Amino acid sequence: MTSESASSTTNPPAKPSGSFFNDLRILWHLVVSRATGNTHEERLESFYKGQAGGYDAFRRRLLHGREELFTKLPVNPGDVWVDLGAGTGENAERWGSRISEFRQGYLVDLSSSLLKVAGERIRDRGWTNISTVHADATKFLPPEGAADVVTMSYSLTMIPDWFAAVDQAYRMLKPGGVLGVVDFFVARKYPVDGLVKHPWSTRTFWTVWFANDNVFLNPDHIPYLQSKFETLELAQRRGKVPYIPFFRAPHYYFIGCKPLVENTSPS
Repeated sequence: MTSESASSTTNPPAKPSGSFFNDLRILWHLVVSRATGNTHEERLESFYKGQAGGYDAFRRRLLHGREELFTKLPVNPGDVWVDLGAGTGENAERWGSRISEFRQGYLVDLSSSLLKVAGERIRDRGWTNISTVHADATKFLPPEGAADVVTMSYSLTMIPDWFAAVDQAYRMLKPGGVLGVVDFFVARKYPVDGLVKHPWSTRTFWTVWFANDNVFLNPDHIPYLQSKFETLELAQRRGKVPYIPFFRAPHYYFIGCKPLVENTSPS
């Protein structure tokens, strides 16, 4: 796992061929290599630069729930879609043929290395309505001024000011627009009805385990999403972690709608 405060001058091994050796290369960056930098953008680029090429193959077995989320999200002809923390742009694949219905889609990320892969994906697929944007997820607004669909796929836990990211998604969505989020999480110690309860071991182990790679699980993600958006669907599950048998990391997906009329009454 990486540690933000440590540094490493050791070069990773040369890239062999084959999926197993790709996994070894990714694990090298997860376990041995260190993320360095003074800003969030610098740390992201430091962490992902050496693994961008093999990023998707490994994380398909780690990042669960994405396919189901994108299958359930609505798409209407002429919609504007924004993917915050888009990485390599693999989420665009999950729309299938529906991607052609978007007037425009924006793959937003701070990692230039991951966006390079996303740009190659766009060119290879011939998508003329999808573009990459090097920008901060807490500040980006589409040129159209608003979006119909906003997604965050395993990015919310990597955004230091995650409150601002959710607020920005809310701000850019049109009334009635839809937000889709899928990510790791841990439950509150005393969750409200309808939310799962995790034992102390789950809440402690996964919080520490992921934090080593600057992935910060937070028990307030789901409650905050539900306070901002009308919940259309919420699933709370566990999924396998590659090379860690018998361990299941908790994850969720959330589909919410921005209210047609905002509640402006004082709290």
